[in-house]
Amino acid sequence: MAMTSSSMEIEESEATDIHIPEDWSEAADTIANGGAHTPTTFICGPKNSGKSTFSRHLLHVLLRRHKRVAYLDTDVGQPEFTPPGCLSLTLLDIETIDLQTQPERCFFFGDISSKRDPQIYLKYIIALYSHYHKHHHQSSTIEESVPLIINTPGWVKGIGYDVLVDMLNHISPTHVVNMSVSAKSKNLPSGTFWSQDSDAESSSVTLIEIKSASHNSLNGSLQVHKDSRHKRDLSIVTYFRQCFPPDMILTSIKTVAQLLAAHPPYEVAMSAVTIKHLHFKVPEAQVFYSLNATIVGLAVSCQGSGLLPHCVGLGMVRGVDALKRVVYIISPVPQHILEDVDVLLQGFIQIPTCLLQVQGCVSPYMASNVLPGI
Repeated sequence: MAMTSSSMEIEESEATDIHIPEDWSEAADTIANGGAHTPTTFICGPKNSGKSTFSRHLLHVLLRRHKRVAYLDTDVGQPEFTPPGCLSLTLLDIETIDLQTQPERCFFFGDISSKRDPQIYLKYIIALYSHYHKHHHQSSTIEESVPLIINTPGWVKGIGYDVLVDMLNHISPTHVVNMSVSAKSKNLPSGTFWSQDSDAESSSVTLIEIKSASHNSLNGSLQVHKDSRHKRDLSIVTYFRQCFPPDMILTSIKTVAQLLAAHPPYEVAMSAVTIKHLHFKVPEAQVFYSLNATIVGLAVSCQGSGLLPHCVGLGMVRGVDALKRVVYIISPVPQHILEDVDVLLQGFIQIPTCLLQVQGCVSPYMASNVLPGI
């Protein structure tokens, strides 16, 4: 169901009286005050089991003891600190925990699920974990150590289960939190399900099994899908709201849509960037058509290093001038950072319908000499 601008608020109101169950508090305390010098906590479970909420609670608990905590977000559908389609490693402290924080390292996967390419998905995650392990894992004191929280998607069956097991075996966490819902068929197996040698694994990993805070799941998968899509669209709107000063009062999606439609775009010469299509191929003659009115990952290649291009943010392609060979992009990424961007990554992340429906405009993402969107 398409959403209209009047049906959404710019920012979701956070519940101020979120109840944390006793077993959740005990689990977080076990992780924060246990024997691990630098705990690495892997949080897994099916959809709507409370993984993100528990991750946030654990983050606050860990910051009572550590100056900084690293957060590795592997949920491309509903990430905590980036727009959808991204995999990221973010470092947070007590001052930035509730702010819009830029990730230290980010990759644009370009889809809301790992289904299209589990191998490149795992490659990105391993690269993020390797970056954390190289730059933040070692420390001389507990206070200076940087614990790691890994939040995972709720796809825990079939290939999703295999991907989860591969992640666990590569990362080798100190703690695994397995969250469950009332419908037992949806849950992960109990015990050290990822290990072929259960006895050896049990001696090195603290396994914590807890239930979701609410056993009253949403009625029907269709409603869950609608809520997830709503959150993704809201996350994208909130991200592009950063194109404007933080003190500017924007009370509705309609206002944001109108301002974005009038916002001066960056002009990017096609000769200055490489266009990479993720998960699909586009004939060279159709590249202009495929880019127009889409969301792209703005990436910086690592020349000669063999490293993956890291994403510095997202952009909306406002238009493509085929005659001048120029792409017009709207993005909150500062110009001094955008100047280093040499790769545009196109996946399946779409501009929310509510941003395209601007009163008085057939399409705000069109200009003279621009090829029409398909």
